[in-house]
Amino acid sequence: MTSTDMKAELLGRLARMVCGRPAERTVRVAIDGPDAAGKTTLADDLAEVVRASGRPALRVSIDDFHRPRHERYRRGPLSPEGYVRDCFDFPALRRLVLHPLGPGGDGRFRPGLRDLRTEEAHRGPARVAPPDAVLVVDGVFLLSAELAGCWEMSVYLDVSPAETLRRALVRDVELFGSADVVRERYLRRYLPGQQMYRGTVDPVRIADVVLGYDDPAAPVVLRWSD
Repeated sequence: MTSTDMKAELLGRLARMVCGRPAERTVRVAIDGPDAAGKTTLADDLAEVVRASGRPALRVSIDDFHRPRHERYRRGPLSPEGYVRDCFDFPALRRLVLHPLGPGGDGRFRPGLRDLRTEEAHRGPARVAPPDAVLVVDGVFLLSAELAGCWEMSVYLDVSPAETLRRALVRDVELFGSADVVRERYLRRYLPGQQMYRGTVDPVRIADVVLGYDDPAAPVVLRWSD
């Protein structure tokens, strides 16, 4: 089986698992994992396969729910604890997206809070989700206690710290300005923050699906709970 076939089989299996849920309500799916794990690509691909099956799919990212810069870095720009506890506005994600699309919600949601680069608030009217929609949310720390009970299905991408850093040195140099800065931020903030998250939350234990994702083209199913 080629890597393309393996990825297609995985996506099909995930889509069947999602679409097998009752169509009378939105199915909220979390794609969690460390930085540079491939969460956004997998979430986009899954949404596309869900749509192809005939069910509406919505996409939201935790990256659109960052707190203001002065809150994100109040413990210091390299603080792992600050990364885990201060970066993301989980109450806003619940209020604007997960509760409106959850049981008893009215289906009216706002897919973002603010632009990370400009710090400007997202504006515009609320969107209305079809009652049978599938919501796919990607981001770090989605299985945190602050979001407990908000997911009908969760996927965790398990990637080694060494592979995370290798990808970051390809992906994030333009964002941070140099490989040395990327290396410092990952070694002092992001990787220790992920270690703290795994030690506190244990996403590998609580996610419905756990995928070994050191090679996104050939993912390894580590656990699958139907």
